[in-house]
Parts: sequence; structure tokens; C-alpha cells
Amino acid sequence: MTSTTSALKGRGTDASATPVRGRDQSQATVGDPTTVPATETALPAPQDSDRRRWIALAVVMTAAFMDLVDVTIVNIAVPSIQRGELATFSQIQWITAGYALAFAAGLVTGGRLGDIHGRRRIFLLGIGGFTLASALCGLAANPEMLVAARIAQGATAALMVPQVLSIVHATFPAHERGKVFGLFGAIVGLGAVSGPLLGALLIEWNPLGLEWRAIFLINLPVGVAGMVLGRRFITESKAPQALKLDLVGVALVTGGLLMLLYPLTRGHETGWPLWGHVSMAGSLGVFAALVAYERRKSARDGSPLIELSLFRVKSFAAGIAVQTVFGIALGVFFLVWTLYLQTGLGWSVLKAGLTGIPFSLAVSVAAGLSVQKLVPRFGRKVLQAGALLMAAGVLLYLAESERYGLAITPWQMALPLTVMGAGMGLIVAPLTDAILSGVPREHAGSASGLISTVQQMGNALGLGLVAVVFFGVMDDRPAPSDLGPAYVDAFEYALGWVAAVLIAIFLLMFALPGRSAADADADAGEREGTDESAVAAD
Repeated sequence: MTSTTSALKGRGTDASATPVRGRDQSQATVGDPTTVPATETALPAPQDSDRRRWIALAVVMTAAFMDLVDVTIVNIAVPSIQRGELATFSQIQWITAGYALAFAAGLVTGGRLGDIHGRRRIFLLGIGGFTLASALCGLAANPEMLVAARIAQGATAALMVPQVLSIVHATFPAHERGKVFGLFGAIVGLGAVSGPLLGALLIEWNPLGLEWRAIFLINLPVGVAGMVLGRRFITESKAPQALKLDLVGVALVTGGLLMLLYPLTRGHETGWPLWGHVSMAGSLGVFAALVAYERRKSARDGSPLIELSLFRVKSFAAGIAVQTVFGIALGVFFLVWTLYLQTGLGWSVLKAGLTGIPFSLAVSVAAGLSVQKLVPRFGRKVLQAGALLMAAGVLLYLAESERYGLAITPWQMALPLTVMGAGMGLIVAPLTDAILSGVPREHAGSASGLISTVQQMGNALGLGLVAVVFFGVMDDRPAPSDLGPAYVDAFEYALGWVAAVLIAIFLLMFALPGRSAADADADAGEREGTDESAVAAD
């Protein structure tokens, strides 16, 4: 469910109305897949009569759908992979965290490569690499190979995903983009909801005896078709003034996160050795070096990986903190929830997949209401209500688990999951607008790219913390008779941490603006129009 947060964020229409100019122009393509890129294209304006653009739209939307489904589908398959491959706890974490880390580290660079070398070219390279990596996942001979292939999947998705809305922006005229982005939002929502259920059905069906491998191999025909049709129907486009690559920045970000995450995931199994503590402490030095290098690069050529000046905007700095911590909470919850359902309670993968439907539906409904009805009227309070509602759902789930233990049923989980989903929907859709509300228009592209990147990094960190808040409270090898109770106890302990993180998010949200700039302007316009009408009436 990692991608659910990205899939439902923001309305994403403001940036396309007025193209952003200047040095941040090219970065608008690299962030959240639902944020409309603010780049211009060197090509002439798209022509309405070109029907090929609708085939191109289908291709890029299918690729985005494939990425979203692949993220959510893996969570439901984790226990099957653990049983089938005898994977260790840390390997299970890296199957999910490795993808998120590689995806986050490559997003900005992937977007810039498309601006420099052509969005179609990089998109085709990305979808081809993603398809190949999916094949390697499905054919993995051991857990180590699967982890490596998942990292490759994340890296190639970082080439593919940033090009999607850039291609749409370059392919469709302005008056058609509203309809296109509405369709895109529907596809994204469908991907987030259908991933776990599709994964459960594939594993339960077990075509050709492939078991969990089918969830990866299903990408092969889709990816090959995407490459063939994309080469024929997608029009090439580039940014006229693309920023330079910042490979040193990418290396520092990736290195710092690896120094932090690897000891976290391995610490429980290795008895928390000294080298792990040294590595985690050393990551702080790497991040300090990253800040210093980015500051120098910004002054030298104006194309840093991270635009540090953005953090002088209070709402942006607070919003990035909220996004990161929210990613941590989601990373922890969804992995331990899947393990709890299938390994702790012993449910089938299909039963576990169906159990998550109330959550997904509640997210979708609440997200639509929050953006269209609630946020324009109540502003930041909607996001804070979402954090409290989600925390209440977590605590309700904790109470239900403590009450029923191993005898709990999907029906008894439906209420807490619905409450949690409603709270999440109130947060994920308007959060991007709240973060960007105080950001100057010329930095909108850089800011949106960073928002998506830190959300993925937070998710990777949350997956790493599972070793502490879930596996860390379990015996290394519980007896078969103790396995269920051990997983239930660990799940309840993890839920307590998730609830505490959500309360922290609620407090951080006080630093967000009370109303977004767009809503404030709209209210001012309405008041001005009312005043003018009153004057005319007099």
C-alpha cells in the first residue's frame, strides 16, 4: 500500500495552468505521479486531431498502474515468499524496503534524464528495465536474488514513473488535461485498491504452480506491450532548459540511508553489534555532507538534487516532516499487518486480501470528500482530523485484537479498518497542496519532486523499523504452538507505536498553513464579488 499515499495526493492542476520558468523548470516532472508537471516542451502545442495521443495515454497509464499494483501486490505476498523461500526477517523487510529506497533515490534523477534525453526514450528504458526486473523477481532462485531484483525494479520505476505526466503534459492541449488527469486519478485509485486483491487471487489460483512468482511474472506481457506501443505512439519531448544531473547527491542520499537502514534491519538477527551502531551514527555525518554539498552545488550551477532554500518556508519544512513521518507509520503498519493476518492468525492469502477492502474503499471515498468539500471550508483542520481519526482506528484495532486474540474475524476488523482508511483519505489527498501552499511558484517543480521522494524514504525507514517494533519483541525461533500468540503480541506492540506516530503527525500539522493559498484566494474572490453585487444593488 505504499503507493496509496502517492496515488491520492493533491489536486495537481495548478502547476499546469502557468508553466514554471527558470532553473526549477525541469524538476516538476519528477515528483508525485499525481502532480502535474510544470515543465514546458520544445515541441509545438499538441493537436486535437491527433488520435494517436489517446493510445499514448493508455500506454503511460498502464505503466503507472503496473507500478502501483506491483507495490501493493507484494505486501500481500510477503508471507508466501517467507514460507516458500525460507527468507529471514531482514530479507522480508528488504524485499519491500529495497524497492522503496531505490525508487526514492532515483526519482529526481529519472525526471531530469527525461528532460535531457527525451521523455519517451527514458520511459521506454524504464518500462523495459522494469519488465526485465519483474522477470528476475519471478525467477529468483533465492531470497538474495529476489532482494536484488526488487531493488532493480525500484530503480527502473524511478526512470519510468516521472515521465508519465510529463508525456501527458507534452501530448495533450491544455483544455483536455482536466479530463485526462481525472481519468488518471481514477486509474491510480483502482491500482491502489486492486493490488492486494489481485495478488491474493493470483497466489490462491496458483497458475502453472508458480505460487507467489505469478505476481511478478504477470508484468511481462503488460510490459512488452507497453514497450511496443510506446515506441510507436508516444511523441518525443524534451525540456528546453533541463537541469544537470546531481549524481554525487544521489550517492550521498543512498549511502546515508543504507548506513541507517541496513543495521536496523539486520540488528535483531545479529544481536545489535557495535558495527551497526557505528554505521547508524555515521549516517548523520553523511547527511551533513549532503547538505554542505547541495549548498555548494546550488551556488555553482543551480541544479542541486535538493533545493535547500525551500526549507526556509515554514509550511514546506513542516509538511516535509509530516510526509516523512507519515511514510514511516505506513511502512510499519502494512508490513506487520500482512504478517499478522497470514502468519499470526493463519489466514489464507485470499482471506487476508479481502479483509483489506473496507480500508481501501474508505481511503478512496474520504480522499474525494476531503479535496472537493472539506478542505476548501475547513483547511488544515481536515488533515488534523484525519490524523486523529486514523489514530483512533489504530487504537480501536488494538482493542479488538486484545479482546478477541486469535479468534478475531474479518467482520470484527472492518470497523477499525474503515476508520483508519477514512482518516488516511483525509490526509493523503490534500497534503501536497498544504505543503506547497507557501512555496514560490518558480520552485513548485523542485518541491513536488522532493515531497514524493521523502515519502518513499520515510516508507523505507518505516519498513526498516519493523525489525525494532515487531520482530524485536519476538523470540528468534518461537515454537509452532507459540507462533500465533507471538505474532499477535508483536502486532499489538507495533500498533501502539503507529498510534504514537500518528499523534506526533497531528502535532506537526499545527505548523501547516490554516488554509491553502488557492482556497484563500477563492474566498477572497467570493467576498469581493459579494461586495460588488451589494454595491451594484445599492
